[in-house]
Amino acid sequence: MDTARIPAHLEVAGLLRAVEAQGGFGTVLAKGEHEAGTLLVICCDRGTNGCLFERMPQLDGTRKWTLSKQESHENPLEITEYWQRRKRQDHDLWVIELDHPEATRFLT
Repeated sequence: MDTARIPAHLEVAGLLRAVEAQGGFGTVLAKGEHEAGTLLVICCDRGTNGCLFERMPQLDGTRKWTLSKQESHENPLEITEYWQRRKRQDHDLWVIELDHPEATRFLT
């Protein structure tokens, strides 16, 4: 098990550059702790069909991107409300949005 982590600000910058290099758009919605902040990533396509992913610890000690929320037509603000609530609880949290038709592929 490898416990080394890339600093959060570098991971964020890499995700944003990768999506932009493929013709998408990436933005930071909330900045977290520079080195060890947790990341929430919202993937969408032209601002719709949002899905929120966060890295969850696995039994083997790794951390895997896991779908936490999906945009709902009944409550389109659910993802925003969720990450804002999480940010109030965890000031180290980064929230970024990747807008690209295949945004989830950048999480691999």
